Amino acid sequence: MIEAHQLTKRYGEKTAVDRLDFTVKPGTVTGFLGPNGAGKSTTMRMIVGLDAPSGGSVRVNGRRYAEHGAPLQEVGALLEAKSIHPGRSAFNHLNTLALTHGIPRRRVEEVIELTGLQTVARKRAGAFSLGMGQRLGIAAALLGDPATVMLDEPVNGLDPEGVLWIRNLLTGLAAEGRTVFVSSHLMSEMALVADHLIVVGRGRLLADTTVHDLVNQAGGDTVKVASEDPARLREVLAGPGVEITGRAGSEELEVAGMAARSIGMKAAAAGIALFELTPRTVSLEEAFMELTRDAVEYHGATTLAGAAPAPETLETAGSAA
Repeated sequence: MIEAHQLTKRYGEKTAVDRLDFTVKPGTVTGFLGPNGAGKSTTMRMIVGLDAPSGGSVRVNGRRYAEHGAPLQEVGALLEAKSIHPGRSAFNHLNTLALTHGIPRRRVEEVIELTGLQTVARKRAGAFSLGMGQRLGIAAALLGDPATVMLDEPVNGLDPEGVLWIRNLLTGLAAEGRTVFVSSHLMSEMALVADHLIVVGRGRLLADTTVHDLVNQAGGDTVKVASEDPARLREVLAGPGVEITGRAGSEELEVAGMAARSIGMKAAAAGIALFELTPRTVSLEEAFMELTRDAVEYHGATTLAGAAPAPETLETAGSAA
């Protein structure tokens, strides 16, 4: 379990993390989301003691990271995949870490097999691709068989097979009752793997919620309906839990709280002809963009003269958070 209480980090006049309160519980995959510059990486660094908080506190399994006698067996972290000696082989890098904690050689071999590094285990890590470097960083995080696993952008550089592998790995770790805390800019992956979300912007907590609830707050499932008589259709569909919106004079309505099939049946029973009946589900990416609209620090510039301003987007995944 990871517990942050009023966690704060300042660099001079810049507040990178601003009084964060959150708990990452065992048995679930918790996604850590935010635009670039939101304070995600700084928060993760404070969790493992690489940065000292300016205020507040953060504990892993009830203690500060530095208070654990065998920290690799409490929390395994991947913060920077390339933070290894380029001249060492993958095996020697992992074995060196293992020796600091009395972890047996067989465990080194186990994580090498788990992460698919068998064929390159004796090669110098400096020659690894980004994807292979990620696998080595994940192997190091899992070396101590920790109760808490924290990964920063773990799918960065992985091919489709690797993305599927890490997805299954994360859900498997959570199913074993471990605490899994993972940051990513890939909303499609977070939608598939995360149970809970912690969203930050400009260092502040924006949401501590489930994927389902965040999507529902952004509009959830709606149905676009076009009919010959939208005013009468409104009356037919009105009821508890049903929200209907539409512009005056338009044939189109947006209906929330009723399935497309039910809308079609009610319209048919009332003799109202429909021209369109299109279900639409708000994606996690759309919900995230709506939530963080005012917290994006870095916006892309217009690249073509006279072109319309570019929409607000996240910067390239894998850059500094």
